[in-house]
Amino acid sequence: MSRITSTFATLKSQGRKALIPFVTAGYPFADVTPELMHAMVAGGADVIELGVPFSDPSADGPVIQKAGDKALAFGIGLVQILAMVREFRQTNTSTPIVLMGYANPVERYDQKHAKPGISSPFVKDAAEAGVDGVLIVDYPPEECEAFAADLRAHNMDLIFLLAPTSTEQRMQQVARVASGYVYYVSLKGVTGSGALDVGAVEAMLPRIRQHIQVPVGVGFGIRDAATANTIAQVADAVVIGSKIIQLLEDQPRDQVGFTVQNFLKEIRVALDS
Repeated sequence: MSRITSTFATLKSQGRKALIPFVTAGYPFADVTPELMHAMVAGGADVIELGVPFSDPSADGPVIQKAGDKALAFGIGLVQILAMVREFRQTNTSTPIVLMGYANPVERYDQKHAKPGISSPFVKDAAEAGVDGVLIVDYPPEECEAFAADLRAHNMDLIFLLAPTSTEQRMQQVARVASGYVYYVSLKGVTGSGALDVGAVEAMLPRIRQHIQVPVGVGFGIRDAATANTIAQVADAVVIGSKIIQLLEDQPRDQVGFTVQNFLKEIRVALDS
């Protein structure tokens, strides 16, 4: 059982919902991410999503794009991110970590670190660093069954996005290879792009659960405790990203962890109430 599966099982037994914050690795300061991850856990995070900065994102809105550009300017890539995960794991061996990004950095990593007999150096190195799941925005499920199997062999999960436009066929394709949880994108558009339609989410989740057996997290557009609480009534997890990035934008180095911890505490209270 992966750490992600174990975490969701524990939360379900407690009648609680997962809080999954997202931050771009290497933002807003190159060396702050491990400290920030510990602050998120202290604030009530159950799973942490680390964004892998990429020069040409397709799902990220302006807020996360800007954070990714800054992280890239700091020289942050997968090598540095895996080092961040290893540092975090020195004192936290229980909180699941998901890397969220695009195909290009992963495939480039495999090219640069290719070794005989290893199908994916990225998968091997991520597992050794302590990564628990991978969400590759532009990997369609029908084209990555081997990748999913390789991850599972290393006790990691492959997580997929579903959207308001996802068809029954797409849900069935995702169901065949997804593990850990699926991430339902509650809005048409990019991250942070509009107001959340709670009614539409409530209508969509039963359709998804007809096909998907793993937990369903909802993200894109959740910005406050009240909305998080409402979404948690129907979802298994609440994912918050753009709002956290915005909160960090102008913070001095010594306030980064404190700011995120306090924000997540409010969300955690709302989810548990």
